Amino acid sequence: MRIIAGAYKGRNLKSPPSLNVRPTSDRLRETLFNVIAPYIEDARFLDLCAGSGAVGIEAISRGASYVTFVDRSRRMCKLIEANVELCRIPEEQFGIYCYEANEFLKQSKDERWDIVFFDPPYKDDYLKTLQLLGNNGLVIAEHHHKTELPEAIGGLERTRILKQGDSSLSFFSHR
Repeated sequence: MRIIAGAYKGRNLKSPPSLNVRPTSDRLRETLFNVIAPYIEDARFLDLCAGSGAVGIEAISRGASYVTFVDRSRRMCKLIEANVELCRIPEEQFGIYCYEANEFLKQSKDERWDIVFFDPPYKDDYLKTLQLLGNNGLVIAEHHHKTELPEAIGGLERTRILKQGDSSLSFFSHR
């Protein structure tokens, strides 16, 4: 895994040690950031179910002002720490939280992010989390291409879906 563009372009990141973790591919990350490029500068970005932190680090590299990394696995949180250190990202640009996604969102209900990237294990229940994200800006959920997500849920309405290989990105906006 490597950072594709921006201030940290070309940096190689440490990969998850487990085959149970499915990192977002470089190609899909490039597609994602091509779509959100007009919105990333100075954005507050939430990388939910962050895994290695590659998506959030890419966001910082491309100009996001602050990234919140959330993952329920302590091993993944340590991997995110190692990857932000590897890139020498200043501490004031990120926060790392070792929480289950819904628990974190319930505790942070007054927080708002400009962009949320939600990439849980494909077997997880997306609906509860998407309902909790309804008051944020742009919400992007990565899911298996055969997983059907609703056109609208809570305060969100799907505006776009991109398919690439076995993965899809569903883009939701606040209604």
